[in-house]
Amino acid sequence: MLLIGFWRGFRSDELCRLQVEHIQAEAGAGMSLFLPQSKGDRDNLGTTHYVPALKCLCPVQAYLDWISAAGIARGAVFCRLDRWGHLSDEALHPGSLISLLRQILQRAGISAELYTSHSLRRGFASWATANGWDLKALMTYVGWKDIKSAMRYIDPAISFGGLAAKPVLELHAGPLGQLSASH
Repeated sequence: MLLIGFWRGFRSDELCRLQVEHIQAEAGAGMSLFLPQSKGDRDNLGTTHYVPALKCLCPVQAYLDWISAAGIARGAVFCRLDRWGHLSDEALHPGSLISLLRQILQRAGISAELYTSHSLRRGFASWATANGWDLKALMTYVGWKDIKSAMRYIDPAISFGGLAAKPVLELHAGPLGQLSASH
């Protein structure tokens, strides 16, 4: 869930609405994810998002491993868990994502209180900017229609790129785009 959310820059509701029957995935190649509706889809035509297979932290392989391990053949990709750890047929609620994210971070020994459901989206935007993506390419990939929306997720200090003596992300941000309290 985290790898798909991060590498696609998805909102929590988009992650929770993913359906197995709307995803085509091929190990080592990539995947397409169709969302019948989303916040930016004003005409409700649906949007197809693409994700490449990666050499490490691969969202495609993580997805294939997850649906195989969970035995999910159709319906919601990310389902609710009951208190005994059994998967429900119902999709995970977007409001539950923040508590899951924080639990995962705490288990990894990362201070989680500053992370929100937008941390995956912001983290991807910060990563892409730090790795040389231009704003237009980032906006197209994530699905931002206007520059104001995109700029809310990007730390302007990152734009110094190779001129910075020390990478800004090392100074101010933790994993997944969490920023220090000074921001």
